Amino acid sequence: MDTRPSQDTEYKHLREQSALPGRGGLSRIGRAFRNTLGGFGEGLATEAAIKQEAAITLIALPVSYFVATDVWIWVALMGSLLLLLAVEFLNTAIERLCNHVHPEKHEAIKVTKDLASAGVFCVIALAALIWIAAVIDRFWV
Repeated sequence: MDTRPSQDTEYKHLREQSALPGRGGLSRIGRAFRNTLGGFGEGLATEAAIKQEAAITLIALPVSYFVATDVWIWVALMGSLLLLLAVEFLNTAIERLCNHVHPEKHEAIKVTKDLASAGVFCVIALAALIWIAAVIDRFWV
């Protein structure tokens, strides 16, 4: 016989918390937005990669107006850089959590950090492909 609690029992406390008055709506959105601003502030204050990618995004914003030939190309250009920032923030969160949970060097932690870093690399490659294709399309085709 299965002795594990059912999914209904296992997540019951989460449903109860979400049903409490004052836990949703605009106040929840406001708290989430403040958390987001805190994350942006922390990342920009402490992480070199986030600072560099944010600077590239700010420089790329006016450049994108000259490169894009229509609104969808502009969305792809800027979206690729926003995706890169999002993945970099997640990579930073994973690295910090790993360092908190296991401050000493450990092979499993190294592999976890390497996997997160590979995810950032894939998004960098995607952003580069999008920007290169847009520049070629705009100026050489």
